[in-house]
Amino acid sequence: MTRSFPIRIALALALACATAGAQTEKVKGMIEGRSGPTILLRSADSQLVTVMLTDRTQVGQIQGVLKARSKQMSMAALIPGLAIEVEGMYDDRRQLIAKSVKFKGDDLERAKSIQAGMHETQAQARQNKEELEKHNAALQAQREALRQQQEALAAERERVEANRSAIAANQAAIAANRAKIEAAVARFGQLDDYYILDEETVYFGSGKTAVEAKFKTALAAFAERAKTVEAYMIQVIGYASSSGSEELNQKLSEDRAHNVINFLLQRCGIPLTNVMAPGAMGESQQIGDQKARDGEAQNRRVTVRVLQNKGVAGITDSDRKP
Repeated sequence: MTRSFPIRIALALALACATAGAQTEKVKGMIEGRSGPTILLRSADSQLVTVMLTDRTQVGQIQGVLKARSKQMSMAALIPGLAIEVEGMYDDRRQLIAKSVKFKGDDLERAKSIQAGMHETQAQARQNKEELEKHNAALQAQREALRQQQEALAAERERVEANRSAIAANQAAIAANRAKIEAAVARFGQLDDYYILDEETVYFGSGKTAVEAKFKTALAAFAERAKTVEAYMIQVIGYASSSGSEELNQKLSEDRAHNVINFLLQRCGIPLTNVMAPGAMGESQQIGDQKARDGEAQNRRVTVRVLQNKGVAGITDSDRKP
């Protein structure tokens, strides 16, 4: 027992030296992608750095003329397109374990604008879906017509020989149309670097921001479906009708989006690291006729989506084709 005491002292000294040797690194760059607590950061020298967020990571917005003050912020503010400065230490896998993350307010607003612009892409995706459904209906009608034609040709083989060239041209047109439809299917649901895997809409009364009970059940089911998706992200965007002042409607859209996020976090068990910064579009995106009562109600809404990064999904356009 007397000999083991010096050995323990030596081990403690070695551990202290190893800890003292660890150096804190600072890396500046732009967030290229985020999946839960993992951030892909493109550094100033174009290197791709993997940054890991932890429960101890401090997130702050730099303030003041001299940039000497920092306002504590949520991890949800760390969205793609945001310029940040990360301070931390590399682990044995060359992942930068973040001790703190800082960014400027102007950079955050710019990144939010990029996220808000994603809504326009979704509107285009909906239009593509409608066109795709029309093409599918036309293709189904063509297939049915072809089936009936083939049955008739089986009974009248002599007439088949006379019409063979016309039938071949018709089949070529059908094949070309099918290829266009399949290409549209492969593109549908893509949003920049993400796939849209699920969507839910919550509606609000005039001037109201609280989530009604009838929508809480749907949100809870939505959250459970989201949890089955690997490395999912939740996107929440709030809207308002054009009734009232523009400033009031902007505030209503923000409060509605925050209340939906709070419900998902507190009641549905969605981790904060899986929620993107909320978008607030105010009255800028009207989908219903403001002059009609039902149309105005459609504009008072919050859209909630489940997104999955394409890199995480490992799906390419060729994988989607049969």
